[in-house]
Amino acid sequence: MTVEKNPAAVELGKLGGKARAERLSREQLSRIAKKGVRARMKKLSSERRKEIAKRASAARWSNRPKVE
Repeated sequence: MTVEKNPAAVELGKLGGKARAERLSREQLSRIAKKGVRARMKKLSSERRKEIAKRASAARWSNRPKVE
C-alpha cells in the first residue's frame, strides 16, 4: 500500500523546520545537533565510530595553518 503525501503539507513542513531553526540560539541549535549525533552514533559499531573519529581528526589537522 503506497500512501501519497499532500505536496502542500510537505512544503509547509519544510518551512516550519527552517522557521524554528531561525528562532533558536546558536547554543540551542548546537545542543539539538549534538543530541542527534549521539542518537545516530548509538546505532554504529565501535569500529565504525573509530573510523569516523580518525577521519574527522585528520580533516581538522589538515585544515590548520602551518606554523613556522
